Amino acid sequence: MKKGKALGLLLGLVAMAGWPSFAQRYRYHNEAVVNPWDETGAIPQAHNRFTFARAKYTSYRNGWSWDTDYPDSDVNFSLRLAELTTIDVNRDASGRIIHAIVDLADPMLVHFPFLYMVEVGYSNLTDSEVEGLRNYLLRGGFLLVDDFWEWREWDNWETQVRKLFPDADSYPIVDIPLSHPIFHCVFRLDQVPQVPSINSWVNYRAESDRRGAVASCRGMFDHAGRLMMVMMHNTDLGDGWEREGEDFEYFQKFSVAKAYPMGINIVVYAMTH
Repeated sequence: MKKGKALGLLLGLVAMAGWPSFAQRYRYHNEAVVNPWDETGAIPQAHNRFTFARAKYTSYRNGWSWDTDYPDSDVNFSLRLAELTTIDVNRDASGRIIHAIVDLADPMLVHFPFLYMVEVGYSNLTDSEVEGLRNYLLRGGFLLVDDFWEWREWDNWETQVRKLFPDADSYPIVDIPLSHPIFHCVFRLDQVPQVPSINSWVNYRAESDRRGAVASCRGMFDHAGRLMMVMMHNTDLGDGWEREGEDFEYFQKFSVAKAYPMGINIVVYAMTH
């Protein structure tokens, strides 16, 4: 992939107020297939194609947390990834986007090199989920964690991470510097993007869901130096993907300028390293 070509396309689309088009809500009904396992457990057309996989996990909440922004965020992101990069996104025979929900304890997890977890500030991983996710990461999988806020939610997620890797000296959580390729491998970002929920923006014109919260991008590397986990704290990339079709100003200010560039950079980096 050539960074200049992708960036030029992005700037041209923004100038035309298109990007390639202002999204329509709920288009996933006709353009997506979820969990398309066949009777052998195979994923149709998955070879050398990108499939957006979302992690299903146990939460402290009475309801679900793992499905926040689903399914629009997953499908919209897959469509934009296909439009703005040369990554071949997985589709079925009729051209519909294929995406997946995978339980962390499911053996199928290892078939997806990229995994997305959301609202992990409420996660409470079981022993089987811990074992599944640890094995996934150490076998070469990549995890993007998104949409959790303030220190209470961070502290809970860090507790879950230490279930995975108890030795903090061997597996430290580190701030990823802006000089790292994840901030410029496709789109150049000069700061960690903070994306508010659309409700915070539309109702209050707030650029953060929490007053005073500073967005951060942290990571964890394996013993070979491979980045295996990225944690986007105090920001909500998923809302920038999911809600792109609801407010044009939000679309321009957050979806185009922040949520998609950061997400695309992360996926491209993960899939090429």
